[in-house]
Amino acid sequence: MPIQAPPPPPPFIQLHHEDRAALRAELVAGLLQIPARIAPKFLYDALGSRLFDAITELPEYYPTRTEASIFRQHGAGMARVVPHGAILLDLGAGSCVKAARLFPVLRPSAYVAIDISVEYLRDTLQQLQKQHPALAMMGLGMDFSARFALGAEVADWLADGPAAQAPRVVFYPGSSIGNFNPGEALALLQQAHAVCRSGGAGGGLLIGVDRLKPRAVLEPAYDDALGVTAAFNRNLLLNVNRVLGADFAPAAWQHVGLFNEQASRIEMHLQATTRQAVTWAGGERVFEPGARVHTESSYKWQPEAFEALLTQAGFARGHHWTDAQGWFSVFWAPA
Repeated sequence: MPIQAPPPPPPFIQLHHEDRAALRAELVAGLLQIPARIAPKFLYDALGSRLFDAITELPEYYPTRTEASIFRQHGAGMARVVPHGAILLDLGAGSCVKAARLFPVLRPSAYVAIDISVEYLRDTLQQLQKQHPALAMMGLGMDFSARFALGAEVADWLADGPAAQAPRVVFYPGSSIGNFNPGEALALLQQAHAVCRSGGAGGGLLIGVDRLKPRAVLEPAYDDALGVTAAFNRNLLLNVNRVLGADFAPAAWQHVGLFNEQASRIEMHLQATTRQAVTWAGGERVFEPGARVHTESSYKWQPEAFEALLTQAGFARGHHWTDAQGWFSVFWAPA
């Protein structure tokens, strides 16, 4: 029997071209704020992406397994409302595992994996194409936190493929929408709505949203006993050192994960354990012991409030599924 040749690697379009000067300016502006801030996108270099995959396996980190249980239990119901043969646009695809588990249920005609971590995405997508050689795939390197829109190259690829007139389904699992404050979340959802409307009829948004719950459940999910989340957070400093030419010493910083009840969000910070002067070309900031750098927020939503946000973004009322404990929600919002 002849050996079948492996499928060629899927096309990869890099819309996100790293602008070192802009990234350095963004980092400097954040570091000089009071309190200091570093955008959460700097968490996701190649190592950070792998550390986050490890976080999703931790017993304290309920979102991934809870969301997965919703997809298992309600997949058939989702398949009745999400159009078959759609182009599945996976925001923050990472390892692509969540989308791949839905391929047999949603039966997309094409898959577009979108992530800022280009090297990691390129590797995982090549492996996924080998597992699903008949499914048209492409990778898209994009910082969609800045703006989510499909460029001309992507539009051309879609127009030339078998899914030219297919509806577009934006898939945004994992409650990553929680990384945006409500105003930013609205802007991203409005952009997602425009992308969904740019394809064939029937498109929409399939999105996972973490819900408000007791502090005793929330805080350990972002400050685990093994310290994997702490390593994930401190790795951000190594990435900042590479981009900015700074001299952060990760061992001199302590991970802090706490629930801000007033803002309805988990916050991740790095807290200085000693007095230290962090320097970079043309700048410096002195951090006293206990000073914090805010690295990430994760907003928690009530279902009614999130449905109102979807409506405000232009989506029609769709369907909503949850787990037995009411910890997490998956929404289907038609465009």
